[in-house]
Amino acid sequence: MQNSNECQLQIRLLTKQNKYAVPDVPLSVPETIDSKSLNDLVNQLLRDSNPDFLKPKDFDFLVTKELLRVPLVEHLQERNISTEVIVEVEYIERTPAPEPEDSLLHDDWVSGVATANKWIITGCYDYSVNVWTTHGKIVTTSKDHKNVVKAVAWIDKTEPSKGFVSVSHDLTGIIWAFEPATGNVTSKAFLRGHERGIDSLGISPNSLRIATGGWDTHLKLWSSSLEGDEEPANKRSRGVYTGITKTPLHTLSGHKENISSVNWVDNYVICTASMDHTIKFWDAELCGIKNEIVGQKAFLSSSWSPLSNCLLATSADRHIRLYDPRSSEGNLCKTTFTSHKLWVSSVTWSDYDEHLFLSGGYDSSVKLWDTRSSRAPLYNLEGHQGQVLGVDWSNKKYLISGGSDNVVHIFKNKHI
Repeated sequence: MQNSNECQLQIRLLTKQNKYAVPDVPLSVPETIDSKSLNDLVNQLLRDSNPDFLKPKDFDFLVTKELLRVPLVEHLQERNISTEVIVEVEYIERTPAPEPEDSLLHDDWVSGVATANKWIITGCYDYSVNVWTTHGKIVTTSKDHKNVVKAVAWIDKTEPSKGFVSVSHDLTGIIWAFEPATGNVTSKAFLRGHERGIDSLGISPNSLRIATGGWDTHLKLWSSSLEGDEEPANKRSRGVYTGITKTPLHTLSGHKENISSVNWVDNYVICTASMDHTIKFWDAELCGIKNEIVGQKAFLSSSWSPLSNCLLATSADRHIRLYDPRSSEGNLCKTTFTSHKLWVSSVTWSDYDEHLFLSGGYDSSVKLWDTRSSRAPLYNLEGHQGQVLGVDWSNKKYLISGGSDNVVHIFKNKHI
């Protein structure tokens, strides 16, 4: 029985998932009700309205567009919301915990990871670029780079046959041809023009342009086509870098320190994050800076979401910050996510859900987040024994991370 002395709240349960809809009527619930008790209530209402509803579902609850993580009355009080009105409580099917799928063992630190369909490419500190299947099988290993490989990216995530790109501290990028039927990988073109090591890489949404950033503080734009100047015959005969040499289409200057991350906002705008404490948005056509965000610390990584039109960025601290560059009022930083115990080295949005993202840190942890819950991640993905250096969620089925323990971990997304 209900405690008659316990204060009650009036709520209305709503959902956009019609198959789980319950009667849209006000309900009286204890003010201390939490997400677990709300979950029991929704499941009971579903059973009452549909006798065929046998298997309980796990739901999360949104109040004022934020996930409920404390008793309802606390949630309302923290946001100065009256407890005298009917509170709208939206419920959504809970994102299930990803399950460990496989581990890919490398000979050295893994600094770059990228997925397309059933293929994973990795870049390593042993100068290697590797292609794997998502089932853990090594397809090929190439060592055409002469120094640490820092980043890798598919030219088109939906068509692996269009090849991929890698960048290295040997001052070059390589465009690779990839044949999915045979697994053959061939270096086709070399990007030359950076004066110091290249750290970051981005491919335009239309796959026609490559952007690279590095320790020379320059952002360089390249064509992804395999047209260029052949290497001189005397170099080919000595076995030195055969193939096409490409020079930058444009060099954009403005940063004062290493460019740690490159994202294409669309086919005409590029976003860069740098250790000079700034994030800059560039016009790729006019080759100028559109606007910038100034932070307090060096930026280590960033990720742009075309679904939410927001940017996630990590700094030389324990925090992940969400920026909305469209905001016209107040701080561009809309939310701060804090759970990592050391610097957060890498972050990536989900490609299929505007609220979900993945982060990896020097504390050996990988975390799955929902932007509507800044207090804590949805899940901690365990397994790494060293610093996490790269994360990827380009294939919605797989959450990928690589690190200084020489391992890439694959987690299966059970939400699909």
